[in-house]
This record gives sequence, structure tokens and C-alpha cells, in this order.
Amino acid sequence: MKMTSRIEMDEDNDNRGSMWDLDQKLDQPMDEEAGRLRNMYKEKKSSALLLLRLAFQSLGVVYGDLGTSPLYVFYNTFPGKIEDPEDVVGALSLIIYSLTLIPLLKYVFVVCKANDNGQGGTFALYSLLCRHAKIKTIPNQHRTDEELTTYSRSTFHEQSFAAKTKRWLERHVSRKNALLILVLVGTCMVIGDGILTPAISVLSAAGGIKVDHPSMSNGVVVVVAVVILVGLFSLQHYGTDKVSWLFAPIVLVWFLVIGGIGIYNIWKYDSSVLKAFSPVYIYRYFRRGGKDGWISLGGIMLSITGTEALFADLSHFPVAAVQLAFTVVVFPCLLLAYSGQAAYLMSNRDHVVDAFYRSIPDSIYWPVFIIATAAAIVASQATITATFSIIKQALALGCFPRVKVVHTSKKFLGQIYVPDINWILMILCIAVTAGFKNQNQIGNAYGTAVVIVMLVTTLLMTLIMILVWRCHWILVLLFTGLSLVVECTYFSAVLFKVDQGGWVPLVIAAAFLLIMYVWHYGTLKRYEFEMHSKVSMAWILGLGPSLGLVQVPGIGLVYTELASGVPHIFSHFITNLPAIHSVVVFVCVKYLPVYTVPEEERFLVKRIGPKNFHMFRCVARYGYKDLHKKDDEFEKKLFDSLFLFVRLESMMEGCSDSDEYSLYGQQTERSREGLLNNNGNGNTITSYADTTISSVDSIVPVKSPMQGSMTVRSSEHVSSQTETDELEFLNSCRDAGVVHILGNTVVRARRESRFYKKIAIDYVYAFLRKICREHSVIFNVPHESLLNVGQVFYV
Repeated sequence: MKMTSRIEMDEDNDNRGSMWDLDQKLDQPMDEEAGRLRNMYKEKKSSALLLLRLAFQSLGVVYGDLGTSPLYVFYNTFPGKIEDPEDVVGALSLIIYSLTLIPLLKYVFVVCKANDNGQGGTFALYSLLCRHAKIKTIPNQHRTDEELTTYSRSTFHEQSFAAKTKRWLERHVSRKNALLILVLVGTCMVIGDGILTPAISVLSAAGGIKVDHPSMSNGVVVVVAVVILVGLFSLQHYGTDKVSWLFAPIVLVWFLVIGGIGIYNIWKYDSSVLKAFSPVYIYRYFRRGGKDGWISLGGIMLSITGTEALFADLSHFPVAAVQLAFTVVVFPCLLLAYSGQAAYLMSNRDHVVDAFYRSIPDSIYWPVFIIATAAAIVASQATITATFSIIKQALALGCFPRVKVVHTSKKFLGQIYVPDINWILMILCIAVTAGFKNQNQIGNAYGTAVVIVMLVTTLLMTLIMILVWRCHWILVLLFTGLSLVVECTYFSAVLFKVDQGGWVPLVIAAAFLLIMYVWHYGTLKRYEFEMHSKVSMAWILGLGPSLGLVQVPGIGLVYTELASGVPHIFSHFITNLPAIHSVVVFVCVKYLPVYTVPEEERFLVKRIGPKNFHMFRCVARYGYKDLHKKDDEFEKKLFDSLFLFVRLESMMEGCSDSDEYSLYGQQTERSREGLLNNNGNGNTITSYADTTISSVDSIVPVKSPMQGSMTVRSSEHVSSQTETDELEFLNSCRDAGVVHILGNTVVRARRESRFYKKIAIDYVYAFLRKICREHSVIFNVPHESLLNVGQVFYV
């Protein structure tokens, strides 16, 4: 019909129609191209706006600590009187190049790129290394852990420098322990940072009261600072989520204010300080000052404090946002602030004690004081949050006693609160503030903690560049050499001030290092004992299906730290009790060196022994940022995974030899849709399961159903019947009751052990186990269904 109507059209209409069709065809690709360009423009515009918004938000979380350094740097650099105005220019030149080399070049553009899927800090670097080399001291990893979507790792040629470095690290246990101690030292210094940052920031901010009221005693300033600190730590349990929207505006206003005051002071007092951008004045400063000039580097060092917190607080912001915020706002404003203070001091050398507050114009003094106090609180909050985060990471990797961890935000997993650590930090922070009473000694302590953390980061980054990034050895040598030259220079200056307050972070770090290493040592020895004393499958098989005991209805969940094998606690249990549950599930909760384990990949399930034994193992895997919090769904998800495993196992029975079947790799979407129906109770199964069957506790891969279709058809009815029977049996046992069996283990050193091992195990480790949280509380086990099995381990 269309052809007929077109033929009947007159010639003019036909020509006009043809021309219109031609124009339409010509315009169509142009319209499509224009639409595509418009969409690209909109996407770029939206992504640019998002980046700007994230850069703005990162100011409040990441840069609070670094931004409050102008409050106290010049006072700690010149604790006495400034003898020569040229010293101010030399100190300013050192500050400028310190900010350029360490925060800008090293951290913002190099170290921040070494994040573990967005997670920063010492333990994030250690986790990256653990995935690329077998350096984890507790050997509880399994090959299936490497199949996680978050378990990213690189492979390298056997003869490469990276492969040789990897083999060198793995060859001796002492090297693994040395690396762990290095990481723990960095962690302990970050904890010290969490104590000293609130002390010096709040005390420096509160010192502004005395500037306007010179007759006020120093004791009043200390009391005001202590009151602010008590309020700050008391509000931690609310979390930062409710007030975090205030942080970014406060810090942005702070940076703009100090930058503006800096421009004003440069214009009003002495613009010649801008010659400090020439590094020649650094040489002149050291030549003129000698040893005193070298020691003053401890004060200059404070201008880059907060840089390590910058890396530790990286979790919620992309690297590009952090880089944009630093280069556009933080870096220029800090340079203007320090230059402005230097210009003021050129004309007012006697005002070095309160250089920041005295350089503020009188008309805006009190508004700036309020902003400074608010910025100090934000800086303290960022450091305290980073301390909580690193304690959580240490806890996950078995390097810290079990403490209560509270999740304070439904939106952000990284926002946590650790009550015990919070009150310890508060007591130590108040003790430091009230004990020293002045910024100089606290500044000396602060500088010691910061420079040690930076040295640890440099050493870890060297390994990251070799094993993870696989950089050329010349680049590695260049980065490590430049970093160590700068940081060792600062470290040598800080050593002169150990007796003037620098001993504080060393004592704090030594105490936390002792706690963390002894806890890790005791955990490792207990794990090794359980590995060596685990029950053989031959012994289990010899007991028969009833295990030689009376079986009672119900399911027994036996908690163990072993990811393979039957734990010693089980044999101890059935030796002393005459009954066992109809179904036994060995539950292992372990943490992996990844930042998170996706919920759908959380559980691994496999069978232990023949089917009629009804024994299973379930491994629940977590990353160091995951929270094994009070979760009513944990038990349900565990049983969902168990039911899924039974379905998979039944489907695979009778299949002929073919390719290996893996839920992570070979499974098709069609078979997955068929499997993820329901578990007999109408609940959707969303967890992965390890589709392996074991009769002698060794993993035997289940074969693919791609071949042998006749065998599948002939056994289909039997498999379906078996599956239904076992699912009904498991459901009936679950309805009968679930009992949680936990080991109440006492660890003691052997009689022939050396005295330091006896002290570590029998006293320190035993004390830590008494005061830490019980496993039943962490696993949220109902008290009425808890059964503790006592035993003694001699290690």
C-alpha cells in the first residue's frame, strides 16, 4: 500500500518528499552526534561538580590537623627570642620547602596512590603487601580467599626484581616479624598522634584568651583547654555523622581567614619575606645558627604534622578530590599564613610566643579566636577518628586485644567509636596537657611521633613500589633516598629534644607496642597449638555416624579459629560429655588482608566426613574495615549458606568427570538462578558457598555437569529425594534448637620456657585476655544457648 500511494503522488510532492527524506537522513547523524556531545558535556559537568563537592568535604575530614599547625609552629621553632630577622626568613624558607616536599610531592601525589581500594594508613599498606607476598604471620589463609573480588594482586616474572624481593621476604620468619614490628611501631605512633594532636591544638587555640588578657595565669588557659578536651571526648559516642556537615565549612573558612590575614600582614609589615622562596636562605640559616639552627628543625617539623592523618583519613574521598583540595586551597593558604606571620615577626621579634594571635588585626580578633578554636576541635576529631580506625584494623589482623567497636553511622562504614580507647585517649591527653602546661614541650613530643610515622611509611612505600607497582629500581631508589634524606634530617633534630618532652610518644608507643606484640604473639602461639593438636579424620571416622555418643536433636555450632581440620576443642568436648547434636557445624570467623569482603562472598561451606555424619564447616570471612557487629542476620545467613551448599552438592552428585565446577568461576547465570530459589523456608539465599566436598578433610573439587547427561538423568530422582530429605532434616534440627559451643581457653607457657616467654604469656597475655571482650559478646551469642568448654594450652 505504501508503494502504491507513493506512485500516485504528484511529481512535485514526490520531489519535495525525496528532498525532505534526504535532508532528514543527512540531519540524523548530525543530531545523533550533537546529542552524544551534549551527553558527554553533561557527564563531564556532573563529574566535575561531584569532584568539587568531594574536594570541599575532604577539607573537614582530611586537612583539619595540617591546617591548625600555624597556631604553634613559630613558637616551637624559636622558644626564646629571635636574635636576627634573617632567621625568620630562613625558618620560613624551611617551612615552604618542607610543605612542598613532604605533604605535596610525597603524600598527595605519591603515597595517596598506594591506597588499598581507597583505604589509607599503615595497616592498609601492610595489607597490600600481605596480598602480594606470604608475609602474614598467622597462616590461616586458603586458596579460595584469593578468588575474592576485593583480593586484587599482581603477578610478576620469576627472575624480576620484585620476585626476588618477595622470595627474600618470605624466606625467614624473622623478616616477617621485623616487618610486622615496623608496622606496629607506625601504628603506635599514630595512636600517640591521637593523644598529642588534641592536646597541642586545643591548648594553642585556648592560649588566645591570654593574649587579650595578659594578666591571666597560664593555669586558667590549661583549665579551659581541659574542659574543651573533656567535652570533645565525651561527645565521641554520638559519632561524627551528625556534625560532619559543619566540619568542611569551618575548615574552609579557617583556611581563607589565615590566608587573608597572611596577605594583610605581608602588605602591612614586610613583603621582603617572600625572598624565602629561594632555598639559598636555608643554607644561610644553618650556617648562621649552627647546632641551634639544626635543633630548631624540631619546630619546623610541626608545619607538616597532620600529613600522616591525611593518608589515614583517605577512606571516603577519591585521590583526585584530596589532590584538588590541597593544591587549590590548603597549600596556597598555608604558604600565605606562614609568610604573613614571618612578615609580622620581622617587625615584632618579641611576640614570637603568641605570633599567630598577635598578628591578627584587632577588629577581627575574637571572630578569628572562635574560628581557631572550632578548627582545633575539628583537627582533634579527625585524629581521634583516625586512631579508632587504625585500632579497628589492628584488631582485625590479630594485633590488638578484643575491644568493643560501635558503628556510629548507617551511611559510612568507616565511622566507628571504640569506647575503651576513647577514655584512655582522654585520660592521657588531659595528663599531657596538664602535665606540660606549655606548647613547646608538647610540640617536641608531637614532632617525634610524626617523624617516626613518616619514616615507617617511607620504608613500607619502598616495598609497595617494588612488589605492587613494580617500579624500576632507579625510581624506587630516588623516592626512598629523597624521603629518607629529608625525614632523617628531621629525626636527628628531634633526638636532641627527647629530654624536653620528646620522650612522651616514645613511652606511649612502647606501652602500646608491648600490648600489641604480646597479644599477637599469644594469638599466634595459640593458633599454632590448635593446628598441631587438631583431631585427625581417621579418629572421627572410627567413631561411626553417631560419633560413639547419644545424639540429641538440634544443631551445635562449634566456634574455632581453624579454617581447616577438626579442632581440639571438639574431641575435648565429646570426651567429657556423653551427647552430641544431630548436626555439627564448625564455625570459623577470620579476617583477611583486604579492606572488605562483599556480603555475597562472606561464607564458605563444606562437608566434613560422610553424609550420614552431618558435619559441616562454615568459614565467615571479613576485611579489616568490616564490622562483625551485633547482627541478628549472621545465624540466618550461615544456615542459608548451608542449605545452598546442600543443593549444590545434590545437583553435582552422579556427574561424570569433566571440568572443575566452581561457584566463583564456571557457574552459568541459568544454573545460578535455579539454585538461588529458597531454602525451604521461603528465604532467598544470597551468600556464596564453597562447593567442595571432603571425606578426609581435604578439598575434592566437585565436577561439572557438562557431560554425562544420561548419568544425571538416571540419578536425578535419587539426588532430588536425598536433597529434600537432608534439607528437611536440617530444618527440623534447626527448629529443635541451636547451641553455640565456645572454647574457654587458658594459655600457659611450658615449664621449660625462658623467663621472658613466661612473663609474656603467663602474666601480660593472661591479663589482656581477662580484661578484653569475650567471644560470646563479639559473636552476639544468646546467653541461654551458650556452652563454654574449658581447656588449657601449654605453648
